Amino acid sequence: MVGVNERFNDTMQFKPEHKVETVKEIIATVYKALRERGYDPINQLVGYIISGDPTYITSYNNARYLIRRLERDEILEEIVGHYLDRIDKDAF
Repeated sequence: MVGVNERFNDTMQFKPEHKVETVKEIIATVYKALRERGYDPINQLVGYIISGDPTYITSYNNARYLIRRLERDEILEEIVGHYLDRIDKDAF
């Protein structure tokens, strides 16, 4: 039988339940934050993707933090994939 004190020698693991945003959700959040602050979201996102400079993205609503959680190639994949899916659907 395991004594009470022996149980406290084991390492406990804390696994917080948190929502992990998808690339699409992050892009949508950043887009919305840029619009709300009066920026042209397309120009700002293009500037960020080309340069990697996070100052193209507003810090409003944690948009800059969120966008930096993604690799720029992930952002491009999502945007190009979405665009090509729309073209494919419109073609048929």
